[in-house]
Amino acid sequence: MKLTSRAIDDGAPIPVQYAFGGPDRESHIHLAENQNPDLSWSEHPAETKSFVVICVDPDVPSEGADVNQEGRQVPLELPRVPFYHWVLVDLPPEVTSIAGGSHSAAVTPRGKGPDSPSGRHGLNDYTGWFAGDADMEGQYFGYDGPCPPWNDELVHRYRFTVYALDIDRCPVAGTFTGSQVLEAIEGHVLDEATLTGTYTLNADLMGN
Repeated sequence: MKLTSRAIDDGAPIPVQYAFGGPDRESHIHLAENQNPDLSWSEHPAETKSFVVICVDPDVPSEGADVNQEGRQVPLELPRVPFYHWVLVDLPPEVTSIAGGSHSAAVTPRGKGPDSPSGRHGLNDYTGWFAGDADMEGQYFGYDGPCPPWNDELVHRYRFTVYALDIDRCPVAGTFTGSQVLEAIEGHVLDEATLTGTYTLNADLMGN
């Protein structure tokens, strides 16, 4: 399989319009356009019955004590954990592209609903990140883009992967997460393709 995007070049920085948070000189972060990038895939197996789209950041700090704290840095060597930014299942086999901005076109406080132009949206990990925040708490379905800590010494990677499945419906029900989907599709993946973009809000790393 091949996965391409007009918005993101593999291994290159993600433009700010596809991010949840953009750089700000005074407050470090401002809410950005939060558009989903376009994706197109090809050369999938003929027996494909559905597709799954996952976007995950594998570089999220495993500890939050230093995150976004003035005068401190999130150290490069800190162990990292995954953070899911987009979970989309049950795309029919005739759907081989997603238009930019079709699944997200702005930051939605308290989260977007599960509605999708095609397929079913799962919860992304902003759901847990904003838990307890009076202004932002809610269920975040679908795509919400990058917003890494502005003081992280590590440039984060964002892996967009399309999985071709031998089943027409992913065996998850109700609200579901990225990790639950990956567990559910084990043994059903015929092929997959990945595109990786990078993003940072650390002013010292901008342009690297």
